[in-house]
Amino acid sequence: MAENPNPTRMELLKAKTRVKLAKKGHKLLKQKRDALIMEFFKILGKAQDLRSELNAQMKAAYSALAVAQAYHGMQEIKAAALAVKRAPGVKVEVRNIMGVKIPSLEATQVEKPLLSRGYSIVGTSAKIDEAAEAFEKATDLVVKLSQTENAIRRLILEIEKTKRRVNSLEFVLIPRLESQAKLISFRLEEMERDSFVMLKTIKRKLERAEQPTE
Repeated sequence: MAENPNPTRMELLKAKTRVKLAKKGHKLLKQKRDALIMEFFKILGKAQDLRSELNAQMKAAYSALAVAQAYHGMQEIKAAALAVKRAPGVKVEVRNIMGVKIPSLEATQVEKPLLSRGYSIVGTSAKIDEAAEAFEKATDLVVKLSQTENAIRRLILEIEKTKRRVNSLEFVLIPRLESQAKLISFRLEEMERDSFVMLKTIKRKLERAEQPTE
C-alpha cells in the first residue's frame, strides 16, 4: 500500500472502495466469530454432560468388575477378557461448521449381544455379563466425548484466528485505509484551492491587461 498515493480522483475512488470492502469483510468475520463462539458453548455444554455421564458409567463399570472378580477370581476375568476378539469400530464423517472441518465419530458394534462377545457363557455368570455391558457403554461414551473435545479444540483455534483477523481489520487496516482516503481528499481539496487562486490571479492579470492605458 502506497504511503504517498497520487492525489487523483481515481485514487480517491479506489481508496474509498478498499475501505468499503474492508468494512464488509470485518462485518462478515465478526458474524463468523459470533457464530463459532455460540457453537463452542453449545458443544462445551454437551462435553460437560458427557464427562459427568462417563465418570458415573466408569464408576458403575469398575464396581461391576469388582463384583465379577469376587465371584470368579482374577484369572477367570482375564480369560473372559482375552476371549473377546472383535474390537469396536469407529465410523468417521466430517461436519463443516462455519468453514471448520470437525470429525464426527460414531462407534459401531460396541454394545454386543451376549453370544457375540466371544467368551463362553458356560463357565461364566451374569456378573461377567454385567461388567462387560457396563464397559461397553463406557466405551461408547468415550468415543462420543472424544468427538466433542476434538470439536472444542478445533473451534478454539478457529475462534482465535478469526478474532485476530477481526482485530487486525478493526484496529490496523481500516484506520489506515480511512486515513489514506482522507489524505487523498485533503490533497485534492488543497489542489483545487490552489487552482482556484491561480485562476483568479490569471483573471485579474488579464483584466488589467485589457484595460486601456491613459
